[in-house]
Amino acid sequence: MPASERGPRERMVFSAAQLIRREGVAGTGMREVAAHAAAPRGSLQHYFPGGKEQLVNEAVAWAGRYARGRVARFVAALPEPTPSGLFARMVAQWTDEYAAEGFAGGCPVAAATVDCSQSSAATREAASAAFADWTGAVAEALAEMGVPAERARTLATVMISALEGALLIARAERDVRALEAVTQELGPLLDAAVVERA
Repeated sequence: MPASERGPRERMVFSAAQLIRREGVAGTGMREVAAHAAAPRGSLQHYFPGGKEQLVNEAVAWAGRYARGRVARFVAALPEPTPSGLFARMVAQWTDEYAAEGFAGGCPVAAATVDCSQSSAATREAASAAFADWTGAVAEALAEMGVPAERARTLATVMISALEGALLIARAERDVRALEAVTQELGPLLDAAVVERA
């Protein structure tokens, strides 16, 4: 949904996700979210009576749904869907962003996990559910490409883990080297998991 079509609540959840991916949870304040969303500050209390934790958890859930939707769009854009092609598209989303905008952004789910996993059980659970949503979408896509279902789930976890780790390294180094490395090294492994159908 384009930003212009979002209501104030949806804009605030989206804005929270965007700020968390750049500033982390600790660096994202409610005032900044309201300003980014162009929403009245008083509306935060109205829409999020649970305060910042509720907003963060909803932003994390939004990110999980967004990642799931991206997987479907990546597969649809592939002329011939392959596991390596899907992973290359997942990585290219980030290499393209870093080339265009610099290395400020990361995954909001990862940021929330790092910032809150010890202090907020609800946020840890929201992050776990978001990763499960994303992993499930990747596993479903791999299974449709011919990877046996049990292996598809395991490989989806490997793909997301490799991507998240490479994002951390890329942001630390200000270089896409790690992203290029995981694409190159995992591609053949992923494609080798496809079982030819009779």
